[in-house]
Amino acid sequence: MTLSIDTLRASAVAKAGTDQFGDEWFLEPLGVLVKALNEEAQLSELGASMTERRLTALLVDRLRLRKLQADNPEILDVPVEVAAEILGLPRTGSTLLHRLMSASPQLTSTLSWECSYPLPFPGESPAAEIRKGKAKKMMDMFLELSPEFGDIHTVVWDGPEEDILLLDRSFTAMSYDSFYWIPSYGVWLRSYDQSRGYAELREWLQVLQWQDTDRAGKKWVLKSPHHLTAVDTTLDEFPDCKIVMTHRTPTSAVPSYASMVQSMTSQYSDAADPLKIGPYWSERFQESLRQFDEVRKRRPERFVDVPFKSTVAEPLETVLSVMAQLGLEVTDADLAAFNDYLEINRQEKHGTHSYTAADFGLSTEQLASDFAFYERAYL
Repeated sequence: MTLSIDTLRASAVAKAGTDQFGDEWFLEPLGVLVKALNEEAQLSELGASMTERRLTALLVDRLRLRKLQADNPEILDVPVEVAAEILGLPRTGSTLLHRLMSASPQLTSTLSWECSYPLPFPGESPAAEIRKGKAKKMMDMFLELSPEFGDIHTVVWDGPEEDILLLDRSFTAMSYDSFYWIPSYGVWLRSYDQSRGYAELREWLQVLQWQDTDRAGKKWVLKSPHHLTAVDTTLDEFPDCKIVMTHRTPTSAVPSYASMVQSMTSQYSDAADPLKIGPYWSERFQESLRQFDEVRKRRPERFVDVPFKSTVAEPLETVLSVMAQLGLEVTDADLAAFNDYLEINRQEKHGTHSYTAADFGLSTEQLASDFAFYERAYL
């Protein structure tokens, strides 16, 4: 199967019942993505079918978003305040910190089910029972296709999730070169001006706030390693936001992420090559961390640093420190919520997975050398 933008658009228009996409700037990133998928991804028959359905669904969401905004123009006036965007290399404790902070009654976060289905279905109640049911079913199917993924990364259909899943609808997201072997897309993305994608991320957050009145007055705490590809853009789009950077030695983080990518890519291709995946992500993360370091030096007041070891060994003390650095006063309700989540986290299944750097065409010695600039500065 060869993916076609024309076919994807036609299918989306037929499903959405409207052809009003608004500004069609997204066609450039979608074109780069589709070209890379056709030429590099080596999609299996199932993988190609799943990808076509996924891209069509994302285009449908774009159409439905514009329709919702047209019918409810007040959505565009909803104020969005982001307290923190947690980022760092994948596998650096950012998920634990994000879920812990998200438990705070004064903060809110994007949830897994609403990242998958951010717009209400016709006739659906505010409880979003249809979307929640679909999200749970989709998560079960995902784990059936990649049963080892749950051992690598704890996933829950109704818990806090990365806001990159909303950015997927702009077709400018690190998730694509994580799920597919499309190196040309990944290289392109890291030199592309993502400001329009981030402006749309704000629009998606507005839609989520508009639907859920309980979010009124709450600040967002977001999280995704994707934002390492656009640190300046993140800070510019959300002027009240601070970057909470989680730090861990890349000699551990890079092979760990490579193992996750191998698991995800194998859903879509029978030709996923771990010996290519490892060097690719090592190069991408070196590039991202050098860019991060440049922004960090220019705008130091916008950053909070969190060592991985502190998050794991002293999670409560770490989250209290982060909250203070964000200028957020911790209440008794916050403390109770943090302790409740830590108890849940202790009870959750945390699997183990075995791998070595060599499994992904890497060596610990070379990683230490390649990332020495980062470790000297932050570890």
